[in-house]
Amino acid sequence: MGERIEKFEDILAWQKARMLTKAVYETTASGSFSHDFGLRDQIRRSAVSIMSNIAEGFERGRPSEFPQFLSIAKASCAELRSQLYVALDAGHLTVSAFNDLMQLATEVGRLPGGLRAAIQRKKDGS
Repeated sequence: MGERIEKFEDILAWQKARMLTKAVYETTASGSFSHDFGLRDQIRRSAVSIMSNIAEGFERGRPSEFPQFLSIAKASCAELRSQLYVALDAGHLTVSAFNDLMQLATEVGRLPGGLRAAIQRKKDGS
């Protein structure tokens, strides 16, 4: 962690959340998923919330607030994973598509927690 992050776009958690959001939008744009407006819109909002909270927390410029925004991002990721089960059960996702999205969502969900821990370690070491 020697390099200082200057903008939110440099944060790995945000980059991965962006990839997840793109995958969610692509997946929800076709087939029966595209017609289930409630679930489609909710799962998209959850995905966008992950990357948005990472960006907002970082841009506030208050190190004391950033961990809280990372917690919100992590919670949004859990919400998205839960909605993936709904989409699978409703027949909007194949098992393969579900597994791909779930794998990416699980990875994205771990990153804000790791970043929070790193921030706390740095704070404790200061």
